[in-house]
Amino acid sequence: MANVTIYTRPMCGYCARAISLLKSKKVAFEEIDAGFDQKKREEMVQRSRGGRTFPQIFIGKEHVGGCDQLMALDRAGKLDGMLGL
Repeated sequence: MANVTIYTRPMCGYCARAISLLKSKKVAFEEIDAGFDQKKREEMVQRSRGGRTFPQIFIGKEHVGGCDQLMALDRAGKLDGMLGL
């Protein structure tokens, strides 16, 4: 199974939606709260090559994008393969 990392912030509906999808697939993931941590936010922006909105999601070393992109991958039937399910 692929390593999944999601950068989140408190009270973020998109973050909650993305986490809910990952949990429904029983995928283990690392959640990094970058909402009030400037170093974590800078790490997120650098790692995502400029992504400043929340969440920012990575599957393995691949930057997926945000919640909308994660949902689109699932609708297209591509997410399970990326997750190694």
